[in-house]
Order: sequence, then C-alpha cells, then structure tokens
Amino acid sequence: MNRNLIRVAIILLVAMVATAAYAASVTLGTVNITQPVLAGGMPLPPGTYDMRLTDEFLPPNPGQSPDAEQVVEFVKDGMVVARGAAEVLPMSDAVGTSGGASASSKLRVEKLKEDDFIRISTVRDGKRYLIYLPIPH
Repeated sequence: MNRNLIRVAIILLVAMVATAAYAASVTLGTVNITQPVLAGGMPLPPGTYDMRLTDEFLPPNPGQSPDAEQVVEFVKDGMVVARGAAEVLPMSDAVGTSGGASASSKLRVEKLKEDDFIRISTVRDGKRYLIYLPIPH
C-alpha cells in the first residue's frame, strides 16, 4: 500500500513540475522559416514553428543587464526542436529598423547582412525581442 502511495506521489510531483515548466514559458507567436538556419548552433530545417519565451536568461556580458538575453524555444507538433537566444531591449532603447513606437507584436522575419543571417523580431509587454539565426553556407 505504501509503495503505491509513493508511486502516485512521484507521478503527481512529476506532472506538477512539467506543468510549472510549461506555464513558465510564454508563446511569442508562430514563425515560418523558409530556409535552413542554425538555432543555438544546431540545424533548424525550414518549417512553421511556435516560438516560446522561457524564463531562462544567458549570463550577461560585462555592462549588460541580467535580462539582456533570454532563451527562446522553437516548437513543432508540441515538441521543442531547437533553442536559441533573444536580445531583449526595452522599447525606450529600440531605435532604427530594430524597433520603435510603431513596431508590431507580430513575428517578423528578415534576411540580414548579405543573406548570412535571418532576424526574427517581435514586441511583447513593452520589450523588443531580436533573435538572430545564421544561415549555413
């Protein structure tokens, strides 16, 4: 009897941790990537992905705030297939083509620097998120 209670308690605990981890992520939207790219150094094939913002942050470089780079996940069919980093800018710091008062919250994909990168950008809760993905050659 005690073994069954322990098993049930472990199953419930695992379910609660999994639910809490999922609840900690925020969906940024859906993005269509039309060519192979690298996300977090790993290949990410063309396709449509849900992008989630996690509650994880990368260690800051000297002079950066602790929340300058946040981990994002690329999700397909409910499974995380890649992870990457997003630069996080308060909208007051966003200038030029990377932001501004008229910036949309829709995910936007642009090729940059002679087709060496794509940039995915969006605005959420007064912050601008920029995700740079190298295009392998």
